[in-house]
Amino acid sequence: MLQKFLLTSLTLASVTGGYSQDSVKVSAFKWSASVDGYYRFNFNEPKVAAFNNYTSFTNSQNSFELGMASIKAEHTVGKVGFVADLGFGRRAEEFSYNDTRTLQVIKQAFVTYAPSSHVKFTMGKWATHVGYELVDAVGNKNYSMSYMFTNGPFFHTGLRTDFTFGKTGFMIGLANPTDYTTTTSNTKTLIAQFSTGTKNDKLRAYLNYQGYSGAKRSMPGASKLNQFDLVVTGTVSPKFSVGYNGTIQTVKDEDARLSKKWWGSALYLNYDPTTVFGLTLRNEYFSDEKYGLKTIGGGANIFASTLSGNIKLDNFRIIPEFRLDNASRSIFTKSNGSASKGTSSFLLAAVYSF
Repeated sequence: MLQKFLLTSLTLASVTGGYSQDSVKVSAFKWSASVDGYYRFNFNEPKVAAFNNYTSFTNSQNSFELGMASIKAEHTVGKVGFVADLGFGRRAEEFSYNDTRTLQVIKQAFVTYAPSSHVKFTMGKWATHVGYELVDAVGNKNYSMSYMFTNGPFFHTGLRTDFTFGKTGFMIGLANPTDYTTTTSNTKTLIAQFSTGTKNDKLRAYLNYQGYSGAKRSMPGASKLNQFDLVVTGTVSPKFSVGYNGTIQTVKDEDARLSKKWWGSALYLNYDPTTVFGLTLRNEYFSDEKYGLKTIGGGANIFASTLSGNIKLDNFRIIPEFRLDNASRSIFTKSNGSASKGTSSFLLAAVYSF
């Protein structure tokens, strides 16, 4: 299957490519960077290592923490280009959790070839297309992450082709098993995305997919996986916008003849009354009680509500945030060590970017 995909991609490139050196346009390097840090306090005051936090990047209690320092370089020469995106700190380490040494620093590194304005080939490692939230704090209005982001894919390493026609796009690709920069597994993941939107981009939708099958030997307990994900964004007015993310993942174990699944749904309400202040409310429902694939304590359904302020001072952003998590089972811990179904946290983050 992989050989056929590569052969098709190279054939398309040779047919649609071809340009003279005289027409080559060289772009200047495009640089961007960001730094973020935070303080988090959980009001249950847990004494255990989990700190009542089962989402990415904010596993701490009553401590000032560094998030990530990032630097990104982009460059194109004619129809080819590259992106190198490096990250240092907790976010980068948790994002590339299967990697070690210098590979853990590389958030994204890929080369591109665009034989026409409608087709682009990409090979390397890139952040996933699945989901609403991003690994970089500068790209999110909430600082803490959702359960769907935490348990969905983080990145893919492989080959993809993007087709763009006006406001409509389609992507298809083959990649290593999810979140592996390097692997000895013969299993490859199929990834795809369909996107469309209105002429003024006030409404956009993205239907995302990742899946594999036939992984009986290389990935025991999960011989077949399918995940479908929907992201919708809408601009109601210059001051108010809405985002939605819904996802479902099914896993089949052929040896045990058992299928399992988890799913989630989140609504993002963004209100920016002025250019220097905004509010974002994220309400998320995460369902994993029946099979316990992703949550601690034997599985649970969780409702999490997060209210984040955004104070914007040029390239600097301060994010005060209050979060409530309630579960169907007692997966959280109180200060005396007893179990609890609910917990609340306050977080203060700072993000600088250019």
